[in-house]
Amino acid sequence: MTQVLLCGAAVVTLSMGIRHGFGLFLQPLTMDRGWSRETFAFALAIQNLAWGIFGPLAGMVADRYGAFRVLLIGGLFYAGGLVLMALSTSGLAFTGSAGLLLGMAQAGTTYAIVFGVIARNVAPEKRSWAMGVAAAAGSFGQFLMVPVENWLIGGWGWQNALFVLGMMALLILPLAFGLREPAQRGSQAGPQQSVRAALHEAFNHKGFRLLTAGYFVCGFQVVFIGVHMPAYLKDHGLEPGVATAALALIGLFNVFGTYIAGTLGQRLSKPRMLSAIYLLRSVVIVLFISAPLTPWSVYLFAAAMGLLWLSTVPPTNAVVAQIFGVQYMSMLGGIVFLNHQLGSFLGAWLGGRLYESTGSYDIVWWIAVALGVFAAVVNWPVRDTPIVRPVPQPA
Repeated sequence: MTQVLLCGAAVVTLSMGIRHGFGLFLQPLTMDRGWSRETFAFALAIQNLAWGIFGPLAGMVADRYGAFRVLLIGGLFYAGGLVLMALSTSGLAFTGSAGLLLGMAQAGTTYAIVFGVIARNVAPEKRSWAMGVAAAAGSFGQFLMVPVENWLIGGWGWQNALFVLGMMALLILPLAFGLREPAQRGSQAGPQQSVRAALHEAFNHKGFRLLTAGYFVCGFQVVFIGVHMPAYLKDHGLEPGVATAALALIGLFNVFGTYIAGTLGQRLSKPRMLSAIYLLRSVVIVLFISAPLTPWSVYLFAAAMGLLWLSTVPPTNAVVAQIFGVQYMSMLGGIVFLNHQLGSFLGAWLGGRLYESTGSYDIVWWIAVALGVFAAVVNWPVRDTPIVRPVPQPA
């Protein structure tokens, strides 16, 4: 279990840490290439959409053949996508590299894949905690990588910064060896469910549908803030260092938020926890956009939002494993995450689109508030009682 946690946490630290700094590239890259913010935002929106679409497929392959192969391919795609992102000279090429290729890479190197291995190798009574540890690692990656990426951009230029990040992404390959699983897993002993039956069961489960609807909101909120907050703060006259510090603070406090959420998920109702998290996000956003904008108001917002940032991840995935079991954990987790990424697509693209139309991010902030209330409502009635399947009788 220790090896799985350490290697899984390291993979998530790299894969999530690198992507959390993409918002820092928005202004230098678009100014250098002469592109609009919408061009950058659309590519990042495609990245999140591709991540979601390819997530269930990557999860299905990982469930059947092991996460090791998926991580190797994902790591190579990640490195290649970053290099091609730096070399793209047209909006179409940028969308293909920063959007499609990196989205596919993230589908094979992030939570759904790693959580599937954890779910199959950690006892049920420790599963939520273990997922909290892995999610906290992703948060630490954000705290660690955002200042590193800002330093690389400032010292070496945005293009060379992407080359360096591409080399760092290759570290996922050796870490994948620590997540190799035996061909026969004890957790899969006994009658096995087919993929078709698992999908039918999940999509006909009311709680699964409500859970995926709520996860859409998570994607919208975090990607809009992560991609557009640096530009939003600069538009209001704040120094670039404030945005860098804010993103780092989100990552730092998210380490605590995700770990606490994973730990509390062992004792409290996970759906009720999710409702509380989404409602608190809306409250924090309202306070932020209503108060005078100063560096300290930004730092307080970042700290509060950091506690809530990815704290939805451990309870959401733990609910899926608790209801449906672990045989198809990566695939079902990937399907839930697809809805998250549909929200991410809208958060990234709509932020740029409405900014270009209105010259302001105000409308998008209020959309994020309304969606948070919606997610709180739909998660409340979810029941995480395990499904009892009939045992096949011998002929």
